[in-house]
Amino acid sequence: MTADGPILIEGPVRLIAPDGRELCCDRFLVAICTCHRSGSYPLCDTSHRRRRRADPEAG
Repeated sequence: MTADGPILIEGPVRLIAPDGRELCCDRFLVAICTCHRSGSYPLCDTSHRRRRRADPEAG
């Protein structure tokens, strides 16, 4: 995991999305979005690579 990247977990997994959908991921490694920019949220689609969050420690 990186500061702006996803959480990587070993699959397969079943996830419940915020809207109640159940997602079954049979991959050996599943990327969970932490930036909420993904078009396939809660799964990561690498949208975090296009725009970085502002650094909260930079004044």
